[in-house]
Amino acid sequence: MSKNDSISMSVIRRLPRYYRFLCELDEQHVSRISSTKLASIMNVTASQVRQDLNCFGGFGQQGYGYSVNQLKLEIQKILGLDNHYQAILIGAGNFGTAIAKHLDFEKLGFSLIGCFEIDENKIGEKLGELTIADEAGLEEFCRENHVDAAFMCIPKQNVENVLARLYRIGVRTYWNFSHYDISAKYRDAVVENVHLSDNLMTLCYRMANIEK
Repeated sequence: MSKNDSISMSVIRRLPRYYRFLCELDEQHVSRISSTKLASIMNVTASQVRQDLNCFGGFGQQGYGYSVNQLKLEIQKILGLDNHYQAILIGAGNFGTAIAKHLDFEKLGFSLIGCFEIDENKIGEKLGELTIADEAGLEEFCRENHVDAAFMCIPKQNVENVLARLYRIGVRTYWNFSHYDISAKYRDAVVENVHLSDNLMTLCYRMANIEK
């Protein structure tokens, strides 16, 4: 077990927010920041900031605070954003197309190297610099290229077959938009689930429970 295995997911899930705000501060030419100021931006306590960052070594200096650029680079390294893991997109419908076109994967730790579809009307079309490929060639592509992750942008009912094929050839990491419970079937898979409807319902709840 590595040292980082003991760090809670709540801390890890805050790291991208630290990184995002630090990037903005760096672009504004802010050279250093105190834990109190960073906490205010993050909407947490200064103690929480120090505890979070101490999980990875601290990085601050008493009386000086944090170097914005250095802390940004340290968190970038912790998150593995320079690894450029190779990923494929499964599904080039409206949602998959939007993700492929509007996310800067290179800055987020990934290189999108392939896109697969079963819709014959989409196969052969361009999606950015990629050509949408027939899903029938999925295994051959993955064997010829080192594929680290798959972004699942297909309906829940279509996932099981594709997932079995991907898992069989060694793909174990998934960014999952499908609502299919991948972790329940493949316990060793690394999965990040995205449920936009859950997020929207949470917003609805908060709106309904605002004190008036």
